[in-house]
Amino acid sequence: MEIVIQVIWLLLPAAVANICPVIFRFLPILNYPVDFGKTFNGKPILGRHKTYRGFLVGILGGILTAQAQKALYPIMEAYSIVDYSQINIFIFGFALSASALLGDTAKSFLKRRLNIAPGKPWIPFDQIDWIVGSLIAASFWVTLNLSIIVVGIFVLGTLHFILNLIGYATGLREENL
Repeated sequence: MEIVIQVIWLLLPAAVANICPVIFRFLPILNYPVDFGKTFNGKPILGRHKTYRGFLVGILGGILTAQAQKALYPIMEAYSIVDYSQINIFIFGFALSASALLGDTAKSFLKRRLNIAPGKPWIPFDQIDWIVGSLIAASFWVTLNLSIIVVGIFVLGTLHFILNLIGYATGLREENL
């Protein structure tokens, strides 16, 4: 059980970055597609769902989460794989957040190539894209072992799936899985 808490704590900035674009979708600022509406081989590069607003609020949310983790480090030290007192927390929060969003963006690019519409399910990739991206970034601070990778993908992937179902039931998410 300890490894589950450790991995959730490690990837919390990425998880927050991943959910912030959904929570703050109502903001009118920077609601412009990252791909500028361009196409590649006649298909949208990413689609209108990947916006500058999403990247901005996601990265800010992740950085703020990492800052909170640093403040809580004395309480959570037993569950921290990273020594938050010894790292540049801004870079750590930025890296985990940006890599989570880039993992999601890469998956969106592949979905468009496979003619899967934005918001339509692509299980399990919709659940693990941000996890894989953030684990790659986390590897600059932590030596990843099989336990961390498996817990990250399976536990957080399952949690992501459940939260998407809740999001659909509450109206935060337009598509059901």
